[in-house]
Amino acid sequence: MQHTELKVGELARRTGLSIRALHHYDEIGLLKPSAHTASGHRLYTAADIARLSHILSLKQLGFSLEEIAGTLGRADFSALRVVELRLQRAREQLAEQRQLCDRLDSLARQLRAAEPVSADDFLQTIEAMTMFEKYYTPEQLKELEARRNAMGEDAIKQVEAEWPRLIASMREQMEQGADPASEPVRVLATRWRELVRAFTGGNPGIEKSLQTMHQQEPQVAQRQGRDPKLMEYVGRAMACLDAPK
Repeated sequence: MQHTELKVGELARRTGLSIRALHHYDEIGLLKPSAHTASGHRLYTAADIARLSHILSLKQLGFSLEEIAGTLGRADFSALRVVELRLQRAREQLAEQRQLCDRLDSLARQLRAAEPVSADDFLQTIEAMTMFEKYYTPEQLKELEARRNAMGEDAIKQVEAEWPRLIASMREQMEQGADPASEPVRVLATRWRELVRAFTGGNPGIEKSLQTMHQQEPQVAQRQGRDPKLMEYVGRAMACLDAPK
């Protein structure tokens, strides 16, 4: 192969690449032919073909053309370092795919347990899942999933059905001007706290993440009927629960 010189068409035929791809590699400086015919046609030498073999090998490992150019252009090129970098990326991609599988599995279970849902409900479910991943750590998400599995779908449905009634009752007390320290409000506040803890398990980190999510995503709380005025009233009621008698 030392004396082999191939025109672009012949190299394309032998490698299965398109002429257009080889021209693109030339344009971006990734694989420039080292020789030319007298009429100016590209000629690829044995060294060029060996470089192309490296390029195709790195592409099979998932490297981008930009990464390949940077790798092959390094004076301290290390095959081991290249493989280690690709292995790291593969592991990151695997983690992302596992996260996607977990998300789809959770969504599928929710949909199996529910009545037929509208497109709007479906999109809201996806939005909620995305926000959970934004505000909760992976460890917290695992703990929440474990709690969900421990509670079971029936118990979860009961809690989800109770929330709107509890919110409506608390709003009624607020609109009637009831003292947050009054007994009816204390009963509602106690149940509110119980339902929150059924979700968080009393984990202060999860409770903090939940609070942050509601602060940063007010549209979610609004959609559930938890507007700022009501939540301020609930906060006062909670403070009364914690106050010494």
